[in-house]
Amino acid sequence: MEAWAKDMGIAGSNITFLADPNAVVAKALGMVLDHPGPVAKLGPNRSKRFTMFVEDGTIKIIALSEGPDDPAGDDDPSNSCIDSVLAKIAAL
Repeated sequence: MEAWAKDMGIAGSNITFLADPNAVVAKALGMVLDHPGPVAKLGPNRSKRFTMFVEDGTIKIIALSEGPDDPAGDDDPSNSCIDSVLAKIAAL
């Protein structure tokens, strides 16, 4: 995850990337991608496309990108992208 943060240019910032290789957090949040289409291509125990804003241990925002015909959020990931999430944070 550190390499990803470095590649994204946010290493050392207040943004934290967290790995969830066994989908423990995804399951607890109800964010497991279990639609048969993506699971057939990606395998099980994948998380949905989402961004979570947590402040002092409290989840303030969960921004999920998925649609009825787009369970993986590939066609329109905008709801969980930075511009959308920053707007949601500003509106708190």
